[in-house]
Amino acid sequence: MQDRPTFDELLAAVEHFLDTEIVPNVPGSRGFHARVSANAIRIVRRELELEDGQLAAEWESLDVLLGPEPVPAGRAILRTELLRRNGLLCERIRTGEADEGDFHAAVISHARAVVTAKLRVTNPDLLSRSLR
Repeated sequence: MQDRPTFDELLAAVEHFLDTEIVPNVPGSRGFHARVSANAIRIVRRELELEDGQLAAEWESLDVLLGPEPVPAGRAILRTELLRRNGLLCERIRTGEADEGDFHAAVISHARAVVTAKLRVTNPDLLSRSLR
């Protein structure tokens, strides 16, 4: 583990610099690209903060839909295995298993939870507006 500054502190400093020094003082496309860069940093910060919990929640939700499996050790393997399991879910959806009934309702619930988690990272303002 690294000492200070933490990744969050470093990213916050760059974000602050872009938002307060560059965006207000650089017109045109460079100002626009600075805003895009600051937003990208905000997304990265939220992803780093929320990712472990979101990956675990998605795994648990897929356990309900597909049957339990042991959680892989390591974030990279977990991501790969989530892709595999989501592929299995997609196949079941393609074959019509999710067209009605309890499995349909569980798939809808899973999809809502996953999309909500993704919006918490990429665009929490949009999420909060849509929940009003």
